[in-house]
Amino acid sequence: MKSCLVVDDSKVIRMVARRILETLDFEIFEATDGQEAIDACIQEMPDAILLDWNMPIMDGIDFLRLLRVTEGGDAPVVVFCTTENDMSHIVEAMKAGANEYIMKPFDKEIIQAKFTQVGLL
Repeated sequence: MKSCLVVDDSKVIRMVARRILETLDFEIFEATDGQEAIDACIQEMPDAILLDWNMPIMDGIDFLRLLRVTEGGDAPVVVFCTTENDMSHIVEAMKAGANEYIMKPFDKEIIQAKFTQVGLL
């Protein structure tokens, strides 16, 4: 079973993402900010990361940059899932190492399509 780390400071978003991803046969781990997420990745690197941009302590873009220079951090597929939808944010995310980018709100079809595109399904 593939694993996915859902990183978002919103409990509701984490719950919705968990329910969707569990139906797609992912084992789910959660983090409420980038620091929790990097700590989790150091413990066990997931196959995928669903990542919010705006979070306290460490935001998504800083987490992604740190992840990509961490041992094994080049392996996970990272899908940004955020309300930041202007082109400059998308370009910055892709340059930092994101594999895909989806906008909130999302549903199962959107997540399934993006995860299929990047080879996780």
